[in-house]
Amino acid sequence: MKLPIIRQFYQNQTPENLEATLEVLESFSEFRNVSEEDLNVTGELITNICGALEVHANVNNGMSEKDALNSFAQKVMGSIDK
Repeated sequence: MKLPIIRQFYQNQTPENLEATLEVLESFSEFRNVSEEDLNVTGELITNICGALEVHANVNNGMSEKDALNSFAQKVMGSIDK
């Protein structure tokens, strides 16, 4: 998870574009001949796209961009700590 990338995706892509890209990456990751390195990169991209989608949703619900980004980061860090 990289907040600068999530911010970039949030600021420059619509939720519809992010969702379409997410579908492609998820499909790619299910291909049986994908290398471990490719899966790691794909997983990182999926996490960043999901973060951008969540930021879009939170901002649409009245949260500031900064707070929405920090909220997603805290959620990810909280799930890692468990």
